[in-house]
Amino acid sequence: MTEQRFEGRIAGLGSTSNVRVVVGWWRRSPWGEFADVMVEDGGGHRVLLAPDRRVADLLRQTYAFDEVVTGPVQVVAVGRAVRVHGRDLDLGFTVGGSTLLGGLLALLPRRLATSPHWLTMIDPAARMIMKGVRTKGTAGEGRTEFYGAYGLHRIDCVFGTWRGSDLGILAPVEPPVRFGFGSTPPQPVVTSLVTTIRGTS
Repeated sequence: MTEQRFEGRIAGLGSTSNVRVVVGWWRRSPWGEFADVMVEDGGGHRVLLAPDRRVADLLRQTYAFDEVVTGPVQVVAVGRAVRVHGRDLDLGFTVGGSTLLGGLLALLPRRLATSPHWLTMIDPAARMIMKGVRTKGTAGEGRTEFYGAYGLHRIDCVFGTWRGSDLGILAPVEPPVRFGFGSTPPQPVVTSLVTTIRGTS
């Protein structure tokens, strides 16, 4: 049994241009710190922005994309302000206070909140509480992925451009993004979490 753990944050947001964006920035991973971006436009075209071929290969094995772009991906967070730069993407957003669910998650011991055993148990409830959200699912090629959230903070506003077009203003993540077995919550949020991928090799 092999196991890969990625600890960091995921920002999921929608926009009035119908572009939905999922930004992951990881402070601990098998490859150190890195960031990636998944974009789905109003026509359903799904694009991965990955910093290098190694990350691109893992994410292509785990999720579904129509296009993969490899090149620098940078996330800079200063206080509540976050800027994201990647090829064809210039994105900014501000992070607000904790959501009610985020406050409840913060009460759980971190080790429990990120345990694959716990996440297997609560997956049915997670699907009922938050539309599109899963805590356990397939990662392809016989692997299983677990999302262990321990914090949720609102996103208060967004600005920027994707492929030269203005994103507009903040909107719910609707329809849900279709990269993997689950979506980010409909409410734009930043999730603090540990993602665990288990498989046999």
